[in-house]
Amino acid sequence: MQDLQPTTIQAVAAAIFAIAIIHTFSGAFFDALARRFPRHEGILHLLGEVEVVFGFWALVLVIAIFVLVGRSEAIEYVEGRNFTEPLFVFAIMVIAGSRPILRLSALSVRLVAALLPVPRQLGTYFLALSLIPLFGSLITEPGAMTLAALMLRDRIFSHDISARLKYATVGTLFVNVSIGGTLTPFAAPPVLMVAAKWGWDLSYMLSQFGWRAALAVATNALIVSFLFRREIIATRVAGARQGEPPVSVGAMVVCSLFLLGVVMFAHHRVIFMGLLLFFLGYTAAYPKDHDPPILREALLVAFFLAGLVVLGGQQQWWLQPLLQSLSPGTVYYAATALTAVTDNAALTYLGSLVEGLSEEFKYALVAGAVTGGGLTVIANAPNPAGHAILKDKFRDGAISALWLFVAALGPTLVAIVAFRWL
Repeated sequence: MQDLQPTTIQAVAAAIFAIAIIHTFSGAFFDALARRFPRHEGILHLLGEVEVVFGFWALVLVIAIFVLVGRSEAIEYVEGRNFTEPLFVFAIMVIAGSRPILRLSALSVRLVAALLPVPRQLGTYFLALSLIPLFGSLITEPGAMTLAALMLRDRIFSHDISARLKYATVGTLFVNVSIGGTLTPFAAPPVLMVAAKWGWDLSYMLSQFGWRAALAVATNALIVSFLFRREIIATRVAGARQGEPPVSVGAMVVCSLFLLGVVMFAHHRVIFMGLLLFFLGYTAAYPKDHDPPILREALLVAFFLAGLVVLGGQQQWWLQPLLQSLSPGTVYYAATALTAVTDNAALTYLGSLVEGLSEEFKYALVAGAVTGGGLTVIANAPNPAGHAILKDKFRDGAISALWLFVAALGPTLVAIVAFRWL
């Protein structure tokens, strides 16, 4: 590995990044402080929110740049970051979380579940963890995460189920969404970062990643469904909520078109944000077909990702030399491990900056990045969306980072077998 000689700002940014990672695992600590010091419980609860962590420490970094270098440099750095992905996740979450899209997705899952030779409850659960993550290759991973998390929240997590089932479900969901978006070159952020430069088209993705991803996703969903089959069958799968009027077919069609438009223009934030504004206007015009949009959850997730963009922009000095020092045989496992503590799209983006990589190295880097995408909340861009939707169903309204990691290990090992050994 080449000698690392960071600038003062890069060294400070690396220290802040390390503190932010530790902070993401400290939600219970801040909740305990809030109970101990009720006078300041507001700010302490805020700091205990995982979605706030990276935005908060990004602000600290910008202030540090302002103090150490100057006002113009701090402004130039922030304005030089690309915030398209956080904005895209915000837009896709709001639209994918609308009642017409959820009802259409639930109807599709019920129709397929009726064909499976298992009880309807079990079939619905299995498809939420298998079919919808694979849909992520079409409607993008954030869209798939939003749909699956909302469906699981309303149909499984709303019942009195064990913490073991909750964590097993979230761990499997995060891993399956991370690998389920690799059937196409445009849906998974870590693939999107390299597909154009490396010439990875649909045919390449299906032949190299797609069938392996589909096999791993189905295996993971099958295992967790089998292990908890009695508890899942004991839950009552609810249909439409009581007192909720039916959603018109027209609303389903219109919302699907909005969703398709945002996906098609995922790289053009002015266009997809304009579509989002039109969508919000449409929902206001037809309130009988819509619930209030999930703006709070979507904004928190976008804030989290924007903070990651700001902090991640100063980590290239150590990440890129680390990747360059690895052989194709070890980069897969290194990428899987590094993904747990940094966004997987950041890893593959840095890899795309390195010239002369072999095809084996390129495959190993991206495969490792998506394999480790379920181990932590920060590992994959859609994970904060699922975390924001499901966390209220866990004890104290928080998902333990440790137990999430433990729950995701099994599905991650299945993904390792699929991507590395098949």
